[in-house]
Amino acid sequence: MTTSSDSPLSRGLVLLLAAAVGIIAANLYYAQPIVAMISQALGLAPEAAGLVVTLTQVGYGLGVLMMVPLGDMLENRRLVMTMLALTIFGLLGLAFSTRLIPYFIAAFATGLGASTVQIIVPYVAHFAPEMRRGQVVGSLMSGLMIGIMLSRPTASLLTDLFSWHAVFVLSAVLMTILAVVLYLVLPPRPPSNKDLRYGTLLKSMGHLYLTTPILRRRALYQAFLFGAFSLFWTASPLLLAGPDFNLSQTAIAVFALVGVSGAIAAPLAGWAADKGWSQKATKMAMLISAGSFLLSHVFSAGSVAALASLVVSAILLDAGITANLVLGQRAIFSLQAEYRSRLNGLFIATIFVGGAIGSTLGAWSYARGGWNLTAWVGFAMPALAFLVFLTEKKSE
Repeated sequence: MTTSSDSPLSRGLVLLLAAAVGIIAANLYYAQPIVAMISQALGLAPEAAGLVVTLTQVGYGLGVLMMVPLGDMLENRRLVMTMLALTIFGLLGLAFSTRLIPYFIAAFATGLGASTVQIIVPYVAHFAPEMRRGQVVGSLMSGLMIGIMLSRPTASLLTDLFSWHAVFVLSAVLMTILAVVLYLVLPPRPPSNKDLRYGTLLKSMGHLYLTTPILRRRALYQAFLFGAFSLFWTASPLLLAGPDFNLSQTAIAVFALVGVSGAIAAPLAGWAADKGWSQKATKMAMLISAGSFLLSHVFSAGSVAALASLVVSAILLDAGITANLVLGQRAIFSLQAEYRSRLNGLFIATIFVGGAIGSTLGAWSYARGGWNLTAWVGFAMPALAFLVFLTEKKSE
C-alpha cells in the first residue's frame, strides 16, 4: 500500500482534485436560486417549495454519516467511482423528472452522491506527506468553497440562457467527464480495515466522538462559524434585493462571485497549520469572522459605502470560515489514519447541523429585525466559538 512517504500526489493531481470537490459540491446548491421555477414546474405549493433544496441537503447529511465512513473499509477509488455514478443518476433525474416523487428521489440521490467530497478529502490526506498535509487540504478546501460560491450564479445564468433543466443536464455531463478522468488518474487506496463489518463501523463512530476531544472541539468551532456563513448567505440576498439597495438578481450574483475571493485563505491556513501555528491561525479566523459582521454596521444602509462594506464583510467572512475549516480538518487528519473517514464524517455532520441552524436563524432574524438583528446574531456565533476556544489548552 502506498504511504505518505512515497506520495503519488503531484501538484497537477492536487489541482485536479481541488476542482473535483468544487464541481461535486456545487450540485448541492444549484437549485437554491431557481427554487421558484422548479417548484412551479412540478406543481409544488409555494409553502413547500423549500423541499426542492431540503431533500438534497438531507441526502448529503445522511451520506456524510452513512457513506463517508466506508472509506475506512472499502477501496477508496472504487467507492468514489460508485458515488459519482449515483450523483450522475440523480442529476439526470433532476433534469428530466416531471413529477414530484421522482424529482424528490433524484434530489436525495444527488445529495447522497455529493458526499463523495468528504471521501476524497481524507483519501488525499492519506497520500499527502505530513509536512504538506495542511497545504494539500487547504487546496482542496479552496476548490470546495469556490464550487459552492459559483454554483448559485452559474445556475441563475444557465437558467436565463436556456432553462432550469439545462443546469442539471450540463452538470451531469461535467460529472461524467470528471468520473472518467478520476478513474484514469486516481491511485488505488485499499484501507487497513477492509475486514471491518459495516455495523461495527457505524457503532464505532459514537465511541470515536466521545473519546476524541480534538474532534469535538474542532467540529464545534466550525459548526458555529459555518452557521454564521449560512446565516449571512441566507439573509444578505434579502437585504440586497430589498428597498435599501434594490439590486437585481444579476447584481446579487456578482456580489456572490466577489465573495469567492475569500477562498484564498484556505492554502494560507494549511501552510500555517503545517508550520505549527494552528492556535494562532484559529484565533485569527474566529476574530475575522466575527469582525466581518461588525463591519457591516459601520455605514448607513443603502449607501455606496454600506454596499462596499458588505462586500468586504463577505470576503472576510468567507476567508475566516474557509481557514478554520482547513485548520479543523488538518487537526483531525493528524490522528490515526485508519479512522480518518469516520472522523471526517463526524466532523462534517456536526458542521452540517450548524449550517442548518444558521440558515434558519438568518431567515428568522431578518424577518424579525432586518439586517441589524441578523448581523448581531451572525456576530454572536463566531464570538461564542472564540469563547469556547479560549478554554482550550495551548498545546496541540
